[in-house]
Amino acid sequence: MSDAAAVSVLDDLREESEELDALVAGLSGEGWSLPTPAERWTVAHQIAHLTWTDEVTVLSVTDADAFAGEVGTAMADPDSFVDRAADELVGTLAPDALLDRWRDGRRRLQEALRAAAPGSRFPWYGPPMGVTSMATARLMETWAHGQDVADALGVTRAPTGRLRHVARIGVRARDYAYFVRGMKAPEEEFRVELTAPDGELIAYGPEGAPQRVTGPLYDFCLLVTQRAHRADLAVRAVGADAGQWLDIAQAFAGPAGPGRPAREDR
Repeated sequence: MSDAAAVSVLDDLREESEELDALVAGLSGEGWSLPTPAERWTVAHQIAHLTWTDEVTVLSVTDADAFAGEVGTAMADPDSFVDRAADELVGTLAPDALLDRWRDGRRRLQEALRAAAPGSRFPWYGPPMGVTSMATARLMETWAHGQDVADALGVTRAPTGRLRHVARIGVRARDYAYFVRGMKAPEEEFRVELTAPDGELIAYGPEGAPQRVTGPLYDFCLLVTQRAHRADLAVRAVGADAGQWLDIAQAFAGPAGPGRPAREDR
């Protein structure tokens, strides 16, 4: 693989995974059983979900027929196949074994994506994706579920420049957030301006667009991964359409998520 952008995202995915690995590697059994903000999911469930998703991504890249079988399983039980996969891993693997399996899956995923031919497209539960998009999606999920783990452990993670990948997929998924809710997306592009931890301005969309979103990169990523309620974040909208998007934004595939309640409602 010679695509510099794909290599950069894969490097960042590895670093994001290693940061989460460091959070859970020293946990006791009780630590793995701590509840996270996701309903019914413990720390172990979060790692199990990442393990399962990395493994089906490897199938997508290396064995399209086997992956098609996974899609069939999902279509037969669309409301609970994700929970069931996490439950099965948590129910059959001790924490140390689960951690080893996640590490092995991460390694195989890196190898498979780095070995892919330039321009390759791989099947997924939504539209097919290339190497860069696949790696970006994995980084987004790793960061989001890592946030759940950090919240469960009472740990504050320092935002990094890797969040630009999460923001990018959140912006690109704008119309999808409308689609999964049966709503018509606005025809015009929005301007999105986000301030990175180092002060850099990261921008998307036409500079003069009347519909605008501004705020810290970190807060925007919490919003589009639905890890915090809009009311608790410093993300601001100018224009009714931009405001509506912030109420429904999601960077992940699948049905509309329930989101998280505002602090005052907890």
